[in-house]
This record gives sequence, structure tokens and C-alpha cells, in this order.
Amino acid sequence: MSTNEIFERARLSRDARFDGRFFIGVKTTGIYCRPICPANAPKSENVVYYRTAAAASEAGFRPCLRCRPECAPGTPAWAGTSTTVHRGLRLIAQGALDHGNLEHLADRLGVTSRHLRRLFSKHLGASPLAVAHTQRLHFAKNLIDQTSLSMREISVASGFGSVRRFNDTFKKTYGRTPGQLRRHRDVTLSASAFSVQLPYRRPFGWDRLLKFFAARATPGVERVHDGRYLRTIVIGDERGIVDVQNTADHLLLSLHGIGTNSLFSIVQRTRSLFDLDASTDEIARVLSADSRLKALLKKTPGVRVPGSWDGFELTVRAILGQQVSVSAATTLAGRIADRYGERIDVPVEGVQQAPDRLFPGPRKLVRARLENLGIIASRARTIRSIARAVVDGTLSFDAAESPDDFCQSLQVIKGIGDWTAQYVAMRALKNPDAFPASDLGLLRAFDRPGKLRMKPGELMTRAEAWRPWRAYAALLLWGSENGAGG
Repeated sequence: MSTNEIFERARLSRDARFDGRFFIGVKTTGIYCRPICPANAPKSENVVYYRTAAAASEAGFRPCLRCRPECAPGTPAWAGTSTTVHRGLRLIAQGALDHGNLEHLADRLGVTSRHLRRLFSKHLGASPLAVAHTQRLHFAKNLIDQTSLSMREISVASGFGSVRRFNDTFKKTYGRTPGQLRRHRDVTLSASAFSVQLPYRRPFGWDRLLKFFAARATPGVERVHDGRYLRTIVIGDERGIVDVQNTADHLLLSLHGIGTNSLFSIVQRTRSLFDLDASTDEIARVLSADSRLKALLKKTPGVRVPGSWDGFELTVRAILGQQVSVSAATTLAGRIADRYGERIDVPVEGVQQAPDRLFPGPRKLVRARLENLGIIASRARTIRSIARAVVDGTLSFDAAESPDDFCQSLQVIKGIGDWTAQYVAMRALKNPDAFPASDLGLLRAFDRPGKLRMKPGELMTRAEAWRPWRAYAALLLWGSENGAGG
């Protein structure tokens, strides 16, 4: 079947598996909807399909107020054929186009603005500016519906800059002011004005993710408690705690001690941390061709790659984990946080021992005497070298970085090998094809009685068929009976 035929069937059956994967422009009404919209299905000749909400918006359609496109699971950010688009989307999510400087974004990605527009049009059906605009609009609409924040706070948090621009945009898009939309909402408000819902696409392996984070939670910095993930953060001049828990079809993100100015950035980083925009169907389709992975997918569907809140912090953690157990590395990371991290005191309702330390930044560790904490001298030197490289600008965890270039830059530093570079690229740069083939856990996952253990070269050859989703294969294998690792 053609793509349009697949979309047509999904629309008519209101197939929830396709929610967020495409949007429906209805020519007779001028609105665009999700595939699960409860309204009477329009005739086929009155329908146009778009790969993204931004494409529908750029074509002149306005969001449906019944199915609320802003509540759809995130559109998979990995196009599979363009790393430039993938990196561009991450930068836009971080606010790279808040001031509309497309040339600057293109320069960061190493292409011309014309070529960037062409790539976005090919893969997403919309320009970079349209993607950024729709992203801000949807974020603001969710805040109107889900919180009691003032319109001024929402306009700032969603990047509109001024209340006038915010009001004008909503009136033009919805035919109503933000205040009128809020008066007509029919949703139950979160208990806290600083809680927002983060929708995701099922299946979603929340318990598996939580178990992964719990085993690696740096004491004082992170904590998994009663089904919740909490960690300290510093963003701008603010210090506080993010608190994430799962519900039926979304994560609930609550902020403690943090205002609304950086809310958009925090939401995007949290989505990345829990890999909410993973293309689950496509990942399963590719990996299921391998009999070993097919069995693991059947047992644990909804695999996600855990991200990281801060690339430098993750790299330090990865260095500490070289050739030692997960628990030993976690203990050492806690000692670093306790000795060099800033203490904060932010109460969290329902949690007696909330995280109270910020993980130290690179400037704090450039000359840190880590050997006194039980860290062997060679790894202590590597951590100081990483800190120095970040401070002097020779190493960056910017989303604009090419994964290959990043791994090369990282491995220039003594003490960093392919395993560490690939692991950091997997979690900090969110490269879905990163693959630490020398990892003992991955090799053990293929152990069979009476047979020699697989070698890294053999695993790399087998993993060629898993591209561009090798990182997800790694998570599946780490979670297998023999492959505990990562």
C-alpha cells in the first residue's frame, strides 16, 4: 500500500498507533486533526495528509480544538536518512530559533540556510521556522489547558517574547484569545501550577527505564522513589528539582524550586531524557529481523534509550564505569558530588530525602583531587582532561555536533576509548545508531553453552542489519538474562 492508503486506513479506524505520526488537514473546515479525532470522519476527497503538525500549519490549517494536536505523542525526531535534520530538530527544541535566526542555525549545522530549508521540507514537510513556531504554539496551548499560570508567564515560558505577540498569534490561529480558550477548557488541572503532561506513544517501557536510572542514580543528585524519578538541576540562575512520574498515557513533570522562564527547555530535556519521541514501530520493524532481538522485543516492548540531563556529567559517570561494576561507579559519582557539588535545599512533598546536591560542572573538576575519593589515578586524570577540554571549548556536547566528529574528539583524550565515546554519544547526543560493540554485556548476551563468546568484530558485523537503531538493540541486549550492563 502507498503511504496515503496506510494513513487513510488509520484515519478511518482511528488507529492510536499512528497518533502523532501524521496529521489530517480537512479542506472543508480548514482545521488539522490527529488520526484519533472523535469528530465524524470527513470524506476522503476533502482530506490532505501531513507528516507533521508544522506542515499542516504551514499549509494554512489551524489546530482542532476537539482532538487537540498539541497533545499528540511527539513526532519521531529521527528521519533515518538525515542526521542534519535530526540535529536541527534537537537544536530547535532547545530554542535555537526563538529569535528566528535561521542562518545562525544553519551555520551551526555546517550547511547553508537554503539547504537546511530543503532538507526540512523533504523530511518533515515544513520549514525550520514553521517547526519552531508550531512547537511554541503547542507548548503554550498545553500550558493554557493544564496549568493556572498567568498568560504573561505562559507567553514568556513558550518563547513568544511579549503578551501582545502571544495574543495575536492565538487569535489568528484559533480565532480566540488565550483567555477565551482557557475559559472553555474541559480538562482537570494538575494539582501544581508547575506540573505539565508529557505525552508518549505506546508501548512505553517505563518500569525498565526507571530500573535503569535507579541503578545509576548518583547519590545526592538523583533518586528513584516510589515510582518517581527526581534529580537536581541548575538552569540559568535557578536551582531546583525535576520530578517525573508515569500515568496512563503521559509522564507528569513537576518542578520544585524553579520558575517558568526555563520551562520550555526543561520540558524538552525531560522528553529527551526519557526518549519520548522514539519511532517505536520503525525500531521494532528493523530489529525484529534479528531472531535474538525479536525475542527480546516480544518480552520487553517499548524499548527506549535513556538520555542524560548533562553531557559532561554523563561522561564523568562513564569514565568512572570503565571496568568496574555499575554500583561501584555510582558510589564514586556520589563521592564527587558530595565533595565538589553545590548543596541545595528544595523540599519535595511526599519525599523525605529529596536530592540535595548539584553535580559539579567542569570548572569545579579541572583541578579536583579525585584520587582522594578512591578513584584510580589514570581515571582521575582523564576526568580532569575532559573538564579542561569542555572549559577551553575543544569538547562540546552541543546537539549540533556530528556524532562521528564528537566521538573522534572525545577519543583524542587519553583514557577515552571507543566504548566510552559510543556510550556518551548514545545517551548525551541521542545518536540512535551509537553502538559500543566491545561492551562485555553485549557480547555476553549471545553466550550459548559450549560455544565461544562472540568477538566485537563479529558483533559489529551482525549489528549492520540493525542500523540506524543499534542503540536500541544495545538496550535490549543489556536487559537480557546474560547481558546486564550499560
